[in-house]
Amino acid sequence: MSLPNCPKCQSEYVYEDGLLLVCPECAYEWSPSDEESEEGLVVLDSNGTRLADGDTVTVIKDLKVKGAPKDIKQGTRVKNIRLVEGDHNIDCKIDGFGAMKLKSEFVKKS
Repeated sequence: MSLPNCPKCQSEYVYEDGLLLVCPECAYEWSPSDEESEEGLVVLDSNGTRLADGDTVTVIKDLKVKGAPKDIKQGTRVKNIRLVEGDHNIDCKIDGFGAMKLKSEFVKKS
């Protein structure tokens, strides 16, 4: 079995230490299962924090909603988000609005 190169320095001299993989050149340690999850969809909030399915986020500015009589106010908490591909990369339900799609740049992780 061939071990992957180091994700930090791309060194080929990686070795196994228990459940972790270790790079002797830069001393970086990681789990092989981490590598699989990093290849999936990566969505960052307005602060650069990585979001995951099921997270709770807070809206950071008032958002106008087409066809709705009122805006989504700053500070609105949105629970149990789902990440999707595309420009509006968060699917969620907001109380009083129903199912919505939001851009991750307008939320922060709570």
